[in-house]
Amino acid sequence: MIYIFYFFAVILVYFSCRSFLSGLEYLNYFRRELAGTSSGHQPFATIIAPCKGLDEGIRENFAALFEQNYPAYEVIFVTDDENDPTVPVIKDLLDQHKNTKLIIAAKASNTGQKVENLREAVLHADNASEVFVFVDSDARPAKDWLRCLAASLADGNIGAATGYRWFFSKRSSLATELLSVWNASIASALGPNEKTNFCWGGSTAIRRDVFEKIDMRNRWKGTLSDDFAVTRAVRSAGLGVKFVPQALTPTVEDVTFRQLFEFTTRQMKITRVYMPGLWIKSLIGAAVYCGVVLAALGIIIFSRQKTFTVWFSIATLTLVATLSTAKAYLRLKAVTLAMNGCEELLRKQTFSQLALWAVTPFIYLVNCLMAAFSRTIRWRGTNYEIVSPTETNILSHLKK
Repeated sequence: MIYIFYFFAVILVYFSCRSFLSGLEYLNYFRRELAGTSSGHQPFATIIAPCKGLDEGIRENFAALFEQNYPAYEVIFVTDDENDPTVPVIKDLLDQHKNTKLIIAAKASNTGQKVENLREAVLHADNASEVFVFVDSDARPAKDWLRCLAASLADGNIGAATGYRWFFSKRSSLATELLSVWNASIASALGPNEKTNFCWGGSTAIRRDVFEKIDMRNRWKGTLSDDFAVTRAVRSAGLGVKFVPQALTPTVEDVTFRQLFEFTTRQMKITRVYMPGLWIKSLIGAAVYCGVVLAALGIIIFSRQKTFTVWFSIATLTLVATLSTAKAYLRLKAVTLAMNGCEELLRKQTFSQLALWAVTPFIYLVNCLMAAFSRTIRWRGTNYEIVSPTETNILSHLKK
């Protein structure tokens, strides 16, 4: 039995070494991208913001869309209910800004409501628009967000350009800090490899001609996850996904532990259906970490003598902790370079980012196991069953 522990302990140390090296690559990628020269590609763009319910700081989030350092663009807000609480906020913006629209989409029948909103919104884009940019209502883009995303699309080999979210809290709590660290590990999975990168629907740009070539509007039919569907379509067309560090987007939100597990489990259920290989890797990685760490702690605590196994356990935990903390530091340093104006917020996260990585694999393990036995999720007040990547059942509508 002890040899099984040795085997998996070595595997965990190997994973930790690879993770640390990927952290170095992540930081170097940020440095190269931030030091590079923009292509200057700035065609007329359409920002599409699907909305449902009042997110924290939504007025500030929407205001950021109109403060972009970009010559010409329009903003389309879309919701499925003219009585949605976001509508008065949007109507105030319609009075203040030109090139702004509010679209009311139909209620979805066999598609995620957000996807149905997007399918409707693209039909209302200005004829002059050459770039579609999708943004979530809980995201707060920086002023160069649109410029950097659009510039990345000048390369004909790029099918889509994406950023990712970074969670901040208004009132620091353990649940919210855990959410930020859990999410950060996904953010650092993006990088220079355009063939393995994935789109995040809260900050993704795609050329209109590519959108139409891959027939994305029809490909969205029956889907729940807008971003995974775009990722699959872009890859199938032989195009890459460009990760744009400047498009990392703050999301300011406080969560409870119930909301933490609801959100993280929902993400893994969606991942299991749309990218099962990634889900399996997450499950294996989390299981190896949790099993080895718990076994090593048990050996250290309950062994009466300092045997080789005890010292091996201590060495394993020390190596894993050192490498993982270093990876978290590299990631935080990279993100700080890219997220101008968020330096103080990131500084406040230093302790949690460098410490809570030790806890989040246990959350991942719970998420992955729950995803193995259920395909039902609740998202923005609606219960869905994800039958397949192209088939979604709406089970019920609930009040948010």
